[in-house]
Amino acid sequence: MRALLLREAATPAKVEQVEDPQAAAGELVVSIRAAALNHRELWIGRGLYPGMKLPTTMGADGAGVVTSVGSGVDPARIGEEVVLYPGLQWGDDPRFPAAAFGLLGMPGPGTVAEQIAVPAASALPKPAHLDFLQAAALPLAGLTAWRGLVTKAELRAGERLLITGVGGGVAAQALGLAVAMGAEVWVTSGSEETIEWAKANGAAGGVNYKAEGWNKQLAKAAGPIDAVFDGAPASAYPGYGRALAMGARVVVYGSTGNPVFAVNAPELFLKNLRLVGSNVGNPEEFAAMLRFVDEHRLVPEVERTFPLEQAADALAYLEGGHVRGKIVIDVGG
Repeated sequence: MRALLLREAATPAKVEQVEDPQAAAGELVVSIRAAALNHRELWIGRGLYPGMKLPTTMGADGAGVVTSVGSGVDPARIGEEVVLYPGLQWGDDPRFPAAAFGLLGMPGPGTVAEQIAVPAASALPKPAHLDFLQAAALPLAGLTAWRGLVTKAELRAGERLLITGVGGGVAAQALGLAVAMGAEVWVTSGSEETIEWAKANGAAGGVNYKAEGWNKQLAKAAGPIDAVFDGAPASAYPGYGRALAMGARVVVYGSTGNPVFAVNAPELFLKNLRLVGSNVGNPEEFAAMLRFVDEHRLVPEVERTFPLEQAADALAYLEGGHVRGKIVIDVGG
């Protein structure tokens, strides 16, 4: 089969012929129809991802059709249209992953391939209203957004939520989820076009973080903010910190720009703020996210698609030309 293979760090990943996977006991093989890219593929390509084991097929997001099963798996599952949980070996504690936890696409097999073998429990029914390209855009970004909003922020209908950098893949999916939850969503972006896109997709309003005094604009327009979903706290937190309501929850899921940011301690304890970190999510959260997407017929933003043979070009586009939503590989089949 063909797969996007990275043999050595800091060298280009290439689509190559590799051996077809075989389903071990408790596993099934999925014929991948579409796979989405994340920025972790760029970090892996640069050799910056912890615990790297090369060579590896790349990609953590995928959707496709079950084509074979291993022992202990119901043969009736052959032919199912599925979307893949992007993690492996979460462990027994729903609060955080076990030490053995990892993701597809390193250390596990990657989704940017014509086939993949995964644990049977990792292949969940594809929401029927989504095509394979849309479904492939869901897993990692949708799960990260769901865990951040539901488990960590405990977002409730009617609350004011701020999503920073709404053009990013995770933030864009957080917008759709939060609007469907009934939150009043405010956004930041460095692009007026993206702010208008967010408003067209349910945001109450937004501010351009490149504008002078954007923090004052936000506070005046939105009022006290109950929850924040932030992937770039180093630059964003100083701008919205004073606009936070009493008891607000700030969920940090990324470190774009700088891994270090300052927090005003009196502001933190006098307002009884809750500052929490979040990443990925457990299998139960993934199943809940898919049910919610199915119930509300949500469709993730797909910015651009590439055929499998142009997967390396898709990585270059993600790094240099990406604007909003997800980049998806059409594997075909």
